[in-house]
Amino acid sequence: MPNPLSPLEVLEKLIAFPTVSRDSNLPLIDWVYEYLTAQGIQAWRHYDAAAPKAALFAHAGPLQEGALVLSAHTDVVPTDGQAWESDPFILTRRGDRYFGRGTCDMKGFGALAIWAMVEAHRRGVARPLQLALSYDEEIGCLGAPGMVAAMQKQLPRGSAVLVGEPSMMQVVSGHKGCSGYDVRLHGYEVHSALLHKGVNAIMAGAKLVDWANQVNAANQAKPPSPLAAVFDPPWTSAHVGTIRGGTAFNITARACCLDFAFRTVPDETLDQWEEALMARVRAIEAEMQAVVAETRIDVVPRFRMPGLVPEERGAAEAMARKLTGDNGTHVVSYGTDGGVFQKAGYSAVICGPGSIEQAHQPNEFITVAQFEAGHQFIQQLLKTLQA
Repeated sequence: MPNPLSPLEVLEKLIAFPTVSRDSNLPLIDWVYEYLTAQGIQAWRHYDAAAPKAALFAHAGPLQEGALVLSAHTDVVPTDGQAWESDPFILTRRGDRYFGRGTCDMKGFGALAIWAMVEAHRRGVARPLQLALSYDEEIGCLGAPGMVAAMQKQLPRGSAVLVGEPSMMQVVSGHKGCSGYDVRLHGYEVHSALLHKGVNAIMAGAKLVDWANQVNAANQAKPPSPLAAVFDPPWTSAHVGTIRGGTAFNITARACCLDFAFRTVPDETLDQWEEALMARVRAIEAEMQAVVAETRIDVVPRFRMPGLVPEERGAAEAMARKLTGDNGTHVVSYGTDGGVFQKAGYSAVICGPGSIEQAHQPNEFITVAQFEAGHQFIQQLLKTLQA
């Protein structure tokens, strides 16, 4: 059996894999699998059926239900166009910071979780510990649902999940849900001098953009619910991130594509906002078809990330608060794999080292102090599992 690596050595290994979401993460997953199994830990890979990607989950301790699950994602965002002062895929220390893509979001916690699995196996724990490493979190938590389903078939069911997204070791008990759609408008080309005989897909798409503005204004104006009030902003938001289409200034646009998304407060559902979107789409489509019958609007769902709803006396939150001493109320507006775990019946909470302000940035870093704080947190967690 090879000597176990330190958390920093594991982090150095993880950073060296350029696991940008558009690319494969298999080299990283294979390394983690080989490392854990060489240490005597049971691990499984769950492969994506349509892409060269996989999730990994592992179990240490007695084969019984009630495990604590440490959750991290393996993918990172691109470095294209960013001005880095060092190679983003080589862990580099400068002063009191570790630099590299993923140091903060979220290979720092991933390294600590992998180290924890080896330590749990080596020490022997009374309560089992499980590891869950997903993929494609950065583009909509696409890999987590299949991974969680595979875990539930293969392993004794865990009871609490700690998602180590960067929270400065604060206990984050809730986040918004998010859903994204490709909206493709198919118009009808004519010379713009005769635009009343054609259907301009861009101008029809602009009606949907304007509807998003109306949704935001209406939601912002109404009093937030007690659950929504703790979020920033305390309302569901609609957003159009990109718009593409058209041929020339004097031709009614035949095509227009929008990236449309909602960020939904936890007491509202992804389904209700999808229904609202489709109702507005069908109304605009009817206006288009009244001019030219063969025009249409296609809506293709891209992702659905369930929100994380603050739990009443949740097991995950209780453990995280006990280990950190943090009794504050913290929620975030971005999404995580935590909502996927909660939807599958797990108690879940977010707590991890580093600041979300460094995520996705050029020269991404985690401070030495935060990485050590995460290490101390994991050490206390292991003592709890041994008791």
